[in-house]
Amino acid sequence: MSEALERAARLTCWKGRVEPRPLTGGITNQNFVVEDAGQRYFVRIGDDIPIHGIMRFNELAASRAAAAAGVSPEVVHHQPGALVMGFVEGETLDEARVREPEMLARIVPLIKRCHHEIPIHLRGPTLVFWVFQVLRDYAGTLRDANSRLLGALPRLLEISSTLEREVGPIQLVFGHNDLLAANFIDDGERLWLIDWDYAGFNSPLFDLGGLASNNRLDSDQEAGILREYFGAPADAALTRRYCAMKCASLLRESMWSMVSEVHSSLDFDYVGYTDENLARFEGAWADFQTGA
Repeated sequence: MSEALERAARLTCWKGRVEPRPLTGGITNQNFVVEDAGQRYFVRIGDDIPIHGIMRFNELAASRAAAAAGVSPEVVHHQPGALVMGFVEGETLDEARVREPEMLARIVPLIKRCHHEIPIHLRGPTLVFWVFQVLRDYAGTLRDANSRLLGALPRLLEISSTLEREVGPIQLVFGHNDLLAANFIDDGERLWLIDWDYAGFNSPLFDLGGLASNNRLDSDQEAGILREYFGAPADAALTRRYCAMKCASLLRESMWSMVSEVHSSLDFDYVGYTDENLARFEGAWADFQTGA
């Protein structure tokens, strides 16, 4: 029995003996589904991960507020290193499903609710997620670890500084900050947004750019999500700022993976994930420079 599985089985909230079943697909935490007294639960096992800015007090506060806002399942139990939530029976989205027009029409209002309704329910301290500071810190971590991509860091940091200037002043909302397709679940009646590891106050453009970059939206779809979110077609200035944040989102995903290559113990091909995301970043950066 793995240590994480044993921790999940021994949580104090269970009414009887349980047999946690691992869930595949997670690239940050170890996740399980548990059936107890006729109910199914999602269990996340994971401690603070300071190198990624993951602090579990923040995840817990965000998860509770998201549940109160009706965008995420209920938090049933927590103890150090563990979070138990109601299990959502439904379809975990993939990139192709996210790109479907009718799905995007449901996703954007959910993101907007996240941004504006979750803060109403937040209790206690919470974090700010400023991607450009995340990138600066990742660069320091990669230098300390003598990363295989050490030579690329000066250029990437220079690009990051350029993008930060291009983003300019921001509107502050409460962001999810990790809008991968697998963090959306459709139960047939409503959409749920899960996994609040990176939640924090941020620009709405980061979530919109992350939604687009993580799910390979085309330019028409990008214009559509901006129009849906802001209630009017985006002008040239807003589009430029959005594109800068989309580049930053891809760079963050790339450098997140670069750090995970040397610090994560999960069985995942981080090197391949790094290379894939760096290629996507370079494409977006080239488009940004030419104004495409």
